Amino acid sequence: MSERDDIYTRPHESVADFEFNSAVARVFPDMIKRSVPGYAETVAMSGIIAARYAQPGTNLYDLGCSLGAVTLAMRHALKNSDCRIIGIDNSQSMLERAGHYLALDDEGPEVDLVCADICDYPIENASVTALNFVLQFIEPEKRLSLLSRIAEASCDGGALILSEKIAFSDSEQCIQDTLHHDFKRANGYSDLEIAQKRSAIENVLIPETEEVHRDRLKAAGFSQVIRWYQCFNFVSYLAVK
Repeated sequence: MSERDDIYTRPHESVADFEFNSAVARVFPDMIKRSVPGYAETVAMSGIIAARYAQPGTNLYDLGCSLGAVTLAMRHALKNSDCRIIGIDNSQSMLERAGHYLALDDEGPEVDLVCADICDYPIENASVTALNFVLQFIEPEKRLSLLSRIAEASCDGGALILSEKIAFSDSEQCIQDTLHHDFKRANGYSDLEIAQKRSAIENVLIPETEEVHRDRLKAAGFSQVIRWYQCFNFVSYLAVK
């Protein structure tokens, strides 16, 4: 069972860069629920989208799967499918907990969990790929290469679900940031926690504008890009090959 996120409740002399270590894995469900507006809807709808675009005998990928929430959503949506689901993450701490959740819920397609760097791991015969709140943590210069590999490995009509925290023009950015912080306060985070988390993540999570995302998805090889969901500064796109 997830514990309450208390990582930034005490003042830190120097706030270290955020990483997906065992401390974060311990509180991750609580952290992401209280930090990312619309997260539960994004996960649930990822399963519905997967059911629509999955093709028989293909692979579905959950890249940067963390604790496997989207992996499970896909599995539930494809109960009678012969597809295979592959969850990949570079945090062993996350995968250990994901394996526990999957073992408790073992109905549906076969699932493989792999500890690897998604920028290097081979992607093959994909009909659906989920990349939810992950691309933003990858170095900007590596993002097009990853998306191009996903597009190349996707079947005709295959889909990518891409969810990200995005950037805006200065005036809108101020409003979106304020509303996001209000969301966190409403979920019980203190101003100290919000400030320290922001310091920890500002050099690790690099958001980009919607225009950059759309142009790059088209350049990678996707023919259609739809923004299907937005809650404040968190957005999810459906890109179809």
